[in-house]
Amino acid sequence: MPSEADIIRDSIVDFSRLQDWMLSAKAHGDMNTYDMMFKRYLELKVTLSSLGVSLAEIDRIKG
Repeated sequence: MPSEADIIRDSIVDFSRLQDWMLSAKAHGDMNTYDMMFKRYLELKVTLSSLGVSLAEIDRIKG
């Protein structure tokens, strides 16, 4: 079973990667892809918040 630190680390990496892809999709006008990724973005945001991670510095979407 992964430790809380492992879950936090993995979630932060996933959150950052996903934001890169979302920003790229938006820049290229691919709002279908952006909207599909937005659900995962919210899930990761809830996970990180529930683990006590401050999103102020790492949330570039702010959605």
